[in-house]
Amino acid sequence: MDSGKYYQQVADYYDHEACSYEERYWKNLVAQRIRQSFREVVKAHTFDNVLEVGCGTGLDLAHFGSIFPERKIYGIDISPAMVTQASRKIRDSELGNVRVAVGSPEDLQDLFPEVRFDHVYVFFGALNTVENLSEVSRMLKSRMKPNGTMVLTFVNKWYLVDMLISLLKFRFKRAFLRLRKIWGGYSPQYHLKSRCLSPAEIRKAFGADFSITHSRGYSILYPAWYRLHWTYRLGRRICDALWQADRLLNRTPAWCLGEYALYSFKARD
Repeated sequence: MDSGKYYQQVADYYDHEACSYEERYWKNLVAQRIRQSFREVVKAHTFDNVLEVGCGTGLDLAHFGSIFPERKIYGIDISPAMVTQASRKIRDSELGNVRVAVGSPEDLQDLFPEVRFDHVYVFFGALNTVENLSEVSRMLKSRMKPNGTMVLTFVNKWYLVDMLISLLKFRFKRAFLRLRKIWGGYSPQYHLKSRCLSPAEIRKAFGADFSITHSRGYSILYPAWYRLHWTYRLGRRICDALWQADRLLNRTPAWCLGEYALYSFKARD
């Protein structure tokens, strides 16, 4: 498929999501807890400027721009509607250290030609919707300073609990959707051409340009963000115990069997 046509489809999908995204997000304690964990990993890195790929409505741009007023924060998103909301949030918060633009990683040379980034982060799998992940790896490396770092999260291919639940409900097609070459996204109404990614695929795509320094899985046993209703059924104590169980499982080979996988990268010399 033509790259421009594909990215237009992705933009249309997220333009539709933009109108209600934050209203849904602020009601979702699971998504908030996972996002905060992502943020803490980013904060553990040292940087003077940082790029967010897939910034959405600007929740994290505003967060980092507020707590790091001396640092430069940049964001891009393929969805004009998302960027419109992010721009409004930045303007209303008077964050002069934050810039945002419409585009994909392949557009960085044109969007911010004067900038070399210390750090790049992606939350909630924005890179699951790029056409060529190896090309994106090369592009990001070319726009970073020597020894630059990244924290990238991906929708994971091997979400074991979700597969088992679907099998027990005799939803065999749903159980193996993530293993297909093309994954339709989360929405049952709107198809999004994307793909779930395994650790092996991540290593292959980024290995020439970056080394992986850390990895962590999310929602291995803890409910996924789209299963918020489980938190009400299970109760806070059980959910907290499942969150802690996930932390323990991250010390085992089961770390990569959850809904999301997070990777920390360092640019190769």
